[in-house]
Amino acid sequence: MNVYDFDKTVYYFDSTKKFYFYLLKKYPKMALCAPAQLLAFLKYRLKITDKTAMKEVVYSAFRYVPDIDREVESFWDGEIKNIKPWYLKQKHDDDVIISASPYFLLKPVCDRLGIKHLIASEADKKTGKYTGKNCYGAEKVPRLKEYLGSTKMDRFYSDSRSDSPLAELADEAFLVTGDKIEKW
Repeated sequence: MNVYDFDKTVYYFDSTKKFYFYLLKKYPKMALCAPAQLLAFLKYRLKITDKTAMKEVVYSAFRYVPDIDREVESFWDGEIKNIKPWYLKQKHDDDVIISASPYFLLKPVCDRLGIKHLIASEADKKTGKYTGKNCYGAEKVPRLKEYLGSTKMDRFYSDSRSDSPLAELADEAFLVTGDKIEKW
């Protein structure tokens, strides 16, 4: 079984950022949340709060989107072309995607790609509130074990050294930079 990070690994960009700005163009009222979002980001950078709390404030702007599910589908209509070709060539039925991005954002694209196993951050698509922790860094290890019952991986791919805890558990791990793949 191969395990992949999603953003900047399988997909060329950070899907959450792209989705946020995609929505902001369509729903400028989301900008009303900007002061609170900037404050949350500052608190996060100063280590007053954690990444999960900061993201909850950012995602709270989604309350201004009348049909978030339709917007997610529309977003992926235009963005599926940014799935990396190397991934599409080696994709297997038992691949696992594990990501800090929200589950509600990644589930539709995984369905389109035939990816059955998705582990991602659980955030309410209307309020931004998280159920549990952000699926980031070391948090990915217990989430993988909870989902699969083990952390056994043939290969692991990620663009980020923050995923070292998972990389250490794989038989082989690869660091992805753009379309370049090298041993971890």
